Amino acid sequence: MYAGWANVHKRIAELEESYAPPAAFGSAVEFAQRSGFDTLDGWQEDLLSSEAPRVLLNISRQAGKSSMSGILAVHKALTVPGALVLILAPSERQAKETFAKAAALYRHDIPAESYRKLGMELRNGSRIEALPGSERTVRGYSGVDLLILDEAARVEDGLYHAVRPMLAVSGGRLIMMSTPFGKRGVFFETWERGEGWERYLVPATDCPRIPPEFLEEERRSLPAWVFEQEYMCQFADSEASVFAHEDIERAVTDDFAPLFAGGISPA
Repeated sequence: MYAGWANVHKRIAELEESYAPPAAFGSAVEFAQRSGFDTLDGWQEDLLSSEAPRVLLNISRQAGKSSMSGILAVHKALTVPGALVLILAPSERQAKETFAKAAALYRHDIPAESYRKLGMELRNGSRIEALPGSERTVRGYSGVDLLILDEAARVEDGLYHAVRPMLAVSGGRLIMMSTPFGKRGVFFETWERGEGWERYLVPATDCPRIPPEFLEEERRSLPAWVFEQEYMCQFADSEASVFAHEDIERAVTDDFAPLFAGGISPA
């Protein structure tokens, strides 16, 4: 827990009690600094200052991506009255963990029921909802102002396809953040070929809070592909893969017509 959070809780409460205008909370960078993040990493300050509508965060474990998503979620809710912020994660445990980052920044009159439901409503009518990711749990939401996909590399493709229409009318922002999880899925495909995305790549070697000695120990202890994936942000094939992703890509060609209509063989 950052020491400054106790003070920011009090200040948020004071501002809300006086029905302070959104500008009273300052920029996202200022809000983070008042929340105890006195020294931001370069990428963190760039992210909090950015207004890009589509953002990809390929960030090492323990580098602070969940904390930054919590800052963005609460700042959006405080400065845009009536805003809807959705945080989606592959599992309920992960959704609860990310929601806790946001709740730690805003602990003013949140009923216990909000924690059980992984959601909270602010006095200005804004809501922050965290959901375990499946297509069934997210359908029905609309008018989303900020959509955060946590551990996006492990999110089902169907979930990603289901949430994008939520941003159609609101013009909301979409942030996908993750460490890699193989050369597959929406996060990998978007990182490699997606257009119109602002990208952040932060390996553990760029995080000043992770000691080099720890990384060297991890390098010696873990399989190479696991270390490269978890700490160096590399999309790696696992040792269980029969064929490398690059070999499969080279084997695919458009030079020949499919043997069957639609490329599907008859039963």
